Amino acid sequence: MAKDASTSWFARQRGLWARTLAPLRPLDAPAARATPFEASWPLALDLRSVGRARRAVTGRLDEWNLSHLADTAELLVSELVTNALRHAPGPVRLNLRVTADGLRCEVEDTNLATPIRRSATPDAEGGRGTELLDLLSDGWGSYETGTGKTTWFELTGPFCRGTVEDAAE
Repeated sequence: MAKDASTSWFARQRGLWARTLAPLRPLDAPAARATPFEASWPLALDLRSVGRARRAVTGRLDEWNLSHLADTAELLVSELVTNALRHAPGPVRLNLRVTADGLRCEVEDTNLATPIRRSATPDAEGGRGTELLDLLSDGWGSYETGTGKTTWFELTGPFCRGTVEDAAE
């Protein structure tokens, strides 16, 4: 009997879906960089990683001549990374990418639970993350991955088109 015929349909399907849904690289390693306008950092499961993430984003935006986005991106990255570190049991990775349409930031983690929209009272210490994303980003969301979820936000505008076109020349 041929080797392929002895493999069960279920095993073949499981293998196919595992490859399809799995991230390209483990979360404790940077994602593969396809262009000069992509960056990725694995983050330690330590709340001090929030500061590291802010500094990494600010530094990279300076390199990409997008420092005018640094304040907004830094605040929103802090929110996403803090939530991932508080709620995910495993590795966390921060990805940043400039596209022709804008800046996209993603935080990958191993928690399947999606962000929950809450109404925070004025004296509450937390619960404002989704409000900040709504107010400051041009779009945000979350989707399941093979290892957990990715939460993302975008800052869009013509500022990125020139940067990407200049780099291509």
